[in-house]
Amino acid sequence: MTLPTILIADDDRSIRTVLTQALGRAGYQVRATSSAATLWRWVEDGEGDVAITDVIMPDENGLDLIPRIRRIRPELPVIVMSAQSTLTTAVQATQRGAFEYLPKPFDLGDLLAVVDRALKQPIALGQAPKAAEPGHDDALPLIGRSPAMQEIYRVIARLTTTDLTVMINGESGAGKELVARALHDYGRRRAGPFVAINMAAIPRELIESELFGHERGAFTGATNRHVGRFEQAAGGTLFLDEIGDMPPEAQTRLLRVLQEGEYTTVGGRQPIRANARIVAATHRDLRALIRSGQFREDLFYRLNVVPIRLPPLRERPDDIPVLAQHFLNKAQAEGLPAKTIDQAAMAMLSAYRWPGNVRELENLIRRLAALVPQPIITESILAQELADFAVAEEPAVHATLSDEPDSMATVVERHIARLLAAIRESGEEGVLYERALAELERPLIRMTLAETRGNQIRAAALLGLNRNTLRKKIREHGIGVQRRVG
Repeated sequence: MTLPTILIADDDRSIRTVLTQALGRAGYQVRATSSAATLWRWVEDGEGDVAITDVIMPDENGLDLIPRIRRIRPELPVIVMSAQSTLTTAVQATQRGAFEYLPKPFDLGDLLAVVDRALKQPIALGQAPKAAEPGHDDALPLIGRSPAMQEIYRVIARLTTTDLTVMINGESGAGKELVARALHDYGRRRAGPFVAINMAAIPRELIESELFGHERGAFTGATNRHVGRFEQAAGGTLFLDEIGDMPPEAQTRLLRVLQEGEYTTVGGRQPIRANARIVAATHRDLRALIRSGQFREDLFYRLNVVPIRLPPLRERPDDIPVLAQHFLNKAQAEGLPAKTIDQAAMAMLSAYRWPGNVRELENLIRRLAALVPQPIITESILAQELADFAVAEEPAVHATLSDEPDSMATVVERHIARLLAAIRESGEEGVLYERALAELERPLIRMTLAETRGNQIRAAALLGLNRNTLRKKIREHGIGVQRRVG
């Protein structure tokens, strides 16, 4: 029995060696080269059962090889690997006919699984779709090279030739609309309009009119015919943001559109054929809303055909430096002074939890670019900015503490960052733990005493402290105690 042959093209000798050894141990014959020209000659000669190529090669871009390979050997699976792990690379690889796209670095186990699948799965013999236009990193709708973002790029790339309905779930500020725009801009409806509507921003009584339009005289104040978002999005994409806030009556009408493919305007009788790809998004748990009777289960399954979870920024800290640099470049292009972020400050950015996600990071970078006079943003500058922001946001944080379990951790981290910067500048050592603990204990005891109107026995019980211990800490922190009456 003849063993399958795997062709490898990569100009990095170490990568060729590692892949050759791994594939050889897996039972394959391997031929490896550093040039696209050699790979092309092997393909022309009918060699190989699977081809693996890098994108950036010394003599030719590996992506340009794929359409040529498909023309003469459409049955040969081509796996693309690239250190240029951007959305554009993933989409171009898929649209030019690659069997799979693997961003570097990748696990050898993942590569072996893809090779095994390529050998078993028949390749479509049709012509590859037209590739999306290439874009520069700074112009990309999505930025990030973490594994989580790479998976989103691959999903978007696979969806470029379909009109499947997509549900994007992610926290506020994570970039759900950017994902929706990428699905549109790289999809086959990109020549049509992209129309967005935020369900949470529209009064409940107007949502049906906004979505489906209304006829003149349909209700009091309807003096003219109104074109709804479905009609505006004809031939393109309709983005339904915060779908979890859609009222029940509108959910029923939307379900009918998804089932029947047509709708009527408010006050109208003539059915209108729906011609928009639907992308929905929410930061809420729709399954919980279904259990509580606030969201239709049948609508959920119609919308959740392809689910995409957009991770919060704290789950992809490796993306923070590239995002920060992107926002600095964007601010400079808009006329703000050029700035750089030093290594210590960048490490602080990466360690911060970002409750406001990418939107919060962008706002911070723009604020620093506009207001900091120094050309280099240092750790001490950043620490002070984060501390000031924490103070400004403190009332809102207290108001939502029970809903946002990370809020206290976020405020404490911001304050510790400021303490670290102050201690570093003063040269003091051995005081951080004591000072941080004191600054947490003091307001904790003071607010508990305020809650109990100065009753130290009740305060000690709430805190879980011995009464004598509480008295000692009151003296240490210099907390004044007054019994309140009434």
